[in-house]
Amino acid sequence: MSQLTVKPAHICKYACVSLGEIMLRLDPGEGRVHTARHFTAWEGGGEYNVCRGLRRCFGLKTAAVTAFADNPVGRLVEDFMLQGGVDTDFVIWKEYDGVGRRVRNGLNFTERGFGIRGAVGTPDRGHTAISQLSPGEVNWEKIFGECGSRWFHTGGIYAALSETAPLVIIEAMKAAKAHGTIVSYDLNYRPSLWKDIGGKAKCQQVNREIAKYVDVMIGNEEDFSASLGYEVEGVDENLSALDPSAFKKMIGKVVADYPNFKACATTLRNAKTATLNEWSALLWADGAFYEPRRKFVGDDILEIFDRVGGGDSFASGLIYGFMEIGNPQAAVDYGCAHGALAMTTPGDTSMATLKEVKKIVGGGGARVDR
Repeated sequence: MSQLTVKPAHICKYACVSLGEIMLRLDPGEGRVHTARHFTAWEGGGEYNVCRGLRRCFGLKTAAVTAFADNPVGRLVEDFMLQGGVDTDFVIWKEYDGVGRRVRNGLNFTERGFGIRGAVGTPDRGHTAISQLSPGEVNWEKIFGECGSRWFHTGGIYAALSETAPLVIIEAMKAAKAHGTIVSYDLNYRPSLWKDIGGKAKCQQVNREIAKYVDVMIGNEEDFSASLGYEVEGVDENLSALDPSAFKKMIGKVVADYPNFKACATTLRNAKTATLNEWSALLWADGAFYEPRRKFVGDDILEIFDRVGGGDSFASGLIYGFMEIGNPQAAVDYGCAHGALAMTTPGDTSMATLKEVKKIVGGGGARVDR
């Protein structure tokens, strides 16, 4: 059993609440953004995707704290949230000025990639409603005190959107911890989001402060290096991307500096091509390391349809394993399997079912189910 103590479900309205931006994703399908004439619309956002996965795949009640400009685009994203089953009670609506000078909704043009051509994302998210959120605008006491949530999740993408976003994150985390809610954070380093506001130095300044309030830290080796400033010496640069050696050495330093971390998790990926990836994960919890029993390596390589959101679906599977099974091994097993399944369908969000996740965790294959 894990030492991570999650509040019982019967005293909380929500299993998990997220904080972050939810954008309208415009997908050119098999084509490219710069030559497209038609786009498929989805919703997506690093923090939101986790809660949506917990709701749609794992059947847990979740809510998202976010903000939209009150116009048809914002209402379209809200409609996607409703279809996903994520509670919209904590959506903040900002008056739209008719142009978007003061406030607007975020767009994300994302092409999937294929073979030697990698996926490409072009976000258009300046001056968005959620980026302008300030401390004091959200009633966290109502969310974590009156309603109650077993888990709270946010991440480094939202933290990079504005000067006030990290302040809102810390405000939320303090309220969550005051009510015994587990706090997870996905570092999700994106160079494009930080380059004009101070780069890695600013990123590390922000994330080192946020890290003080985190119970479960999620991120790959680059995330921990760029966002928290950890470098690992004595590791062979020619190691496979699936080799956990570097991450294990790094985590030893990280947990010494942040004794509040009860777990640290990462996905491990070796991209042979955009459509063929080796995929695994690693979890540190209770002083030990855990790897998934089902890895997608060698002859069992994972075929990718749309890689965006795979890490978020890993996080939701990980949270489910801790929350509902209470076992670190189950957490990394469910995280790895759910992340893999999510990348076999289009869009940022998971279309997997719990039955499918359990099948993969149990070693099942791709034979037709009839």
